[in-house]
Amino acid sequence: MRLSLSALALLLTLAPAALAEEGKITVHKRSRVADGAGFQIKEVAETWQPGQSAIIVCDMWDSHHCLNAVRRAVEMAPRMNAVLEAARKQGVTIIHAPSSCMEAYANHPGRKLAQSAPKAANLPEGIGEWCRHIPAEDQGTYPIDQKDGGEDDDLEEHKVWHEKLTALGRNPKSPWKAQLALLRIDDRDAISDSGVEIWNLLESRGIKNVVLLGVHTNMCVLGRPFGLRQLAKNGKNVVLMRDMTDTMYNPAKSPFVDHFAGTDLIVEHIEKFVCPSITSVDFLGKEAAGGEPFRFAKRKRNVTMLIGDDEYKTEVSLPVLVESDLAPLGFNVTIIHSDAGDKNRFPGMAEAIAGSDLVLVSVRRRLPPKADLDALRAHIAAGKPLVGIRTACHAWSLRNEKETEALLAKGHAAWQEFDPEVFGGHYTGHHGNGPKSEIALAPSAAEHPILRGVDASSLVGNGSLYKVMPLAKGTTPLLVGTVPGQEPEPVAWTNFAGQKQARVFFTSLGHIDDFQNPAFRKLLVNGLFWALDAPCLKGQDIDRLLPAVK
Repeated sequence: MRLSLSALALLLTLAPAALAEEGKITVHKRSRVADGAGFQIKEVAETWQPGQSAIIVCDMWDSHHCLNAVRRAVEMAPRMNAVLEAARKQGVTIIHAPSSCMEAYANHPGRKLAQSAPKAANLPEGIGEWCRHIPAEDQGTYPIDQKDGGEDDDLEEHKVWHEKLTALGRNPKSPWKAQLALLRIDDRDAISDSGVEIWNLLESRGIKNVVLLGVHTNMCVLGRPFGLRQLAKNGKNVVLMRDMTDTMYNPAKSPFVDHFAGTDLIVEHIEKFVCPSITSVDFLGKEAAGGEPFRFAKRKRNVTMLIGDDEYKTEVSLPVLVESDLAPLGFNVTIIHSDAGDKNRFPGMAEAIAGSDLVLVSVRRRLPPKADLDALRAHIAAGKPLVGIRTACHAWSLRNEKETEALLAKGHAAWQEFDPEVFGGHYTGHHGNGPKSEIALAPSAAEHPILRGVDASSLVGNGSLYKVMPLAKGTTPLLVGTVPGQEPEPVAWTNFAGQKQARVFFTSLGHIDDFQNPAFRKLLVNGLFWALDAPCLKGQDIDRLLPAVK
């Protein structure tokens, strides 16, 4: 027997339980709960009935005015589609909500399904409107500046992208016409961008549990009439799928972190004040998901810190920095200390470097085993980034020739040219201890990404001023230090090392008292973000992305 579209819609509305396979869904809801020490992460496992659960796909459009937003949507779409297929198989209601695109689905069974849901007796006031704020958010401060719309495109690429959209007959400011084709829409799914229609459908099916995924977290996912705020304030057990979303955030705006850290900050805000979050692993299972939540390819946060410093106590200051400044931004940091019994050994150094996106060096005059130093050489030769502070410019060389020869004979290694080859510096010693260094911006450095949000006027060099001139060709000085009666010296700069042009940031600041200054900590965090931001090859995938929008 062949059912009419209206009959099929009615059947799906009234009898979702008949479509569900046996079994329940266990989700792991993460929230952040306030206590006397701030907010603590709390995770609770919860079991859901599939027939009482729904997933809303928010604004996964076939195009966008921001090219990088399109790239990220296309990248996460295969995992998102796998989530929808798994949830659909379990009997979860799938609602596709590509806003302003309903015309494309006028005759689709899913569109008729949403329209046919009976009016709910408890239709909330204002459910058809955007919700830009709920009272709970007054307890905190909104974490990112999105007033510029959040575009993070390269300006040249952005221009080319808009020209191509125009050539296709799309309005480059709002080019979306449908949902991204990488997400399959089943005839059993619903299609709507109406808060009223979606609420009616949820109520008619007895749906209590709702997952929001899609884009953009800080705008549509939070604020749409069917978004997190509306569903949370009106009593639904709503969660964000935090690894299946993205923000509109420009790192050139406060708090001057990379794009993915901006997303993390919005997720944290949601977990504190709006609703809990889950990951795609809950629906796919650990085996199908590779055991891990989805991660964008450019989201790189695995950092190894090599610490072996007798003078500046970075074995104290750097771990504190990790907890206070880096962990909240999603960095995964492995700290390798020099061995207490043999300062030239760094247990686990080679293994840690092999799994790192970036290495930070805070070492003074050590000769590690050759295999360990070879791992660092290989890291840089592969084009992977490195950050150095203070004594790192003379990390892998000794003053004493006999001690050097003895260690080399035991299989250790030196890297005498580490400073000029990697940092682009020319360390020859330092001015005497005593006066603190005055710090100023280097010429033309004010707009450099590493200096965004850094109050340079509050910086001061608490340790002796290093003699590092002349810097190598290709370096970019950022900050300059001076002490009375001496020529200025660069105290922070960037370089590109090796044939593959590994991004390198170095600062000769790093005295334990420097870490007490928020401006120095921001400088160091910005340096890590800058070094990790391997730029894409401009334009290489623009044409590949265009077929999805034709």
